[in-house]
Amino acid sequence: MNRNDFPILDETVYGKPLVYLDNAATTQKPKQVIDAITEAYRHTNANIHRGVHHLSQLATERHEQARQAVADYLGAKSAKEIIFTKGTTDSLNMLAFSFGEVMVGEGDEIVVGLSEHHSNIVPWQMLCKRKKAVLKVIPLKDDFTLDIKALKSLLTNRTRLVSVAHVSNTLGIIQPIKGVIRIAHSSNIPVCIDGAQSAGRMPLKVQELDCDFYACSGHKMYGPTGIGILYGKEEWLDKLPPYQGGGEMIDHVRFEHTTYNVLPYKFEAGTPDFIGSVALAEALRYIENIGRENISVHEQELTRYADRVLSSIEGVEVYGLGQSRAGVVSFNAFRQDGTLIHPFDVGTLLDRQGVAVRTGHHCAEPLMDYLSVPGTVRASFALYNEKNEVDRLADALKVALQMLA
Repeated sequence: MNRNDFPILDETVYGKPLVYLDNAATTQKPKQVIDAITEAYRHTNANIHRGVHHLSQLATERHEQARQAVADYLGAKSAKEIIFTKGTTDSLNMLAFSFGEVMVGEGDEIVVGLSEHHSNIVPWQMLCKRKKAVLKVIPLKDDFTLDIKALKSLLTNRTRLVSVAHVSNTLGIIQPIKGVIRIAHSSNIPVCIDGAQSAGRMPLKVQELDCDFYACSGHKMYGPTGIGILYGKEEWLDKLPPYQGGGEMIDHVRFEHTTYNVLPYKFEAGTPDFIGSVALAEALRYIENIGRENISVHEQELTRYADRVLSSIEGVEVYGLGQSRAGVVSFNAFRQDGTLIHPFDVGTLLDRQGVAVRTGHHCAEPLMDYLSVPGTVRASFALYNEKNEVDRLADALKVALQMLA
C-alpha cells in the first residue's frame, strides 16, 4: 500500500497536510489510473464497436478487455453479464425501470432495507408509483443489521424483488446479505445487491453470493467517475427490456419495428465511456495487486482504532461501536446538557484543520429518522489511510468541540 501512488495526498488544506477521510463518497486515484486515462486519450481515442479503422478496433478491444476484467473481478459467469453504466445510481435506476416494465404489476411488492441509500429507495418508489405496486421495508435489529426474521414475514406471493445494500454507506455495517439471498430464493424471489461500499474493499464473488443483480461504482473503487457496473445473471438480463434506446443497443431499426442487440449491448445505448472502462480495469488490477482481503483487514483495523480513540472523547457517540464494519465510522458530538452539536459545524471546523470528512444525512434520511438525528459526521477509510490520520482527526475534533461547547 504505497501512499506515493496517490498524488492528491500531498495536497495541503488551509496550510495543513490533507487528511482525506471521505472515501465512502469517493476514493482517490492512483497514478496508474490517472496515467491510463491520459494514455487512452493520447493513443486510442476513437469511438468503439462501429468503426472499421485501426483506432476504433483497438479502442473496442481494450473496452471489451475491460469488461472481461470486471467479470473476472466480480466472479461473473460471463462478460455478457456485465453492463457498463454511469455508476451505482444509474445501475439501480436501470434495473428498476427494466425489471419493473415486465415483472411488476399493480399490487405487487418490492422489498428494501431501512438503512438504504436513497439510490436504493427512490427508484423503487418511482416504480411502485408507476405500477401501483407496494414498497416494503425490512426493519433493523438493535445492532443495525437487517432483521432476517422480519424479512421472512414480509415476503408474500406478490413479492417480486428484494434490493439491499451489502454495506451501509452511513454506518459501515456489513449486512447479512447471504441470509437475505437464501431467504428470498427459498420463495423464488430475485435479489439485487447495492455493492457501492463493498466492491472495492471486500473479497466477493457474485456466483458464490448467488445474487441475481449487483450494482457498483468505479469512483468508489479507485477508478474514474462516470462509470459503473450492473451485473445481472444472464437468464434475468435476457428477460428484461432495454432501459434506453439509441445507437449500439439495436439489431435492426424500421419505422414499423425495432429489434434489439444481444447482451450486454442491449442495455448500452449510445457511446459508452470507453476511456473510463480502461481506467476502471487498471483500478481493479491495482486493487487485486494489493489484495481485497488485505484492504479489508487494514480498513477494519483502522475502524476499530477509530472506535477506541473517538469514543474516548467526552461527548462523542459512535454509532455501531464495536461491531464489524467496513471502513466507516459515523459519530455525533453532544454538549454537556445533551444537546446535539450540528454535524455541519463539526465538519467545517475539521476541514479548517485539514481533515476532510462527510457530514449530513448521507443520502439515508430514513436511517437518520431512525436514529433521531439530523445527520452524522462520517469518517471513512481507504487502503492509503493510516492510524496517525485517525489521531489527526481526534485532535482536530477535540479542538472543534472546545470551540463549539
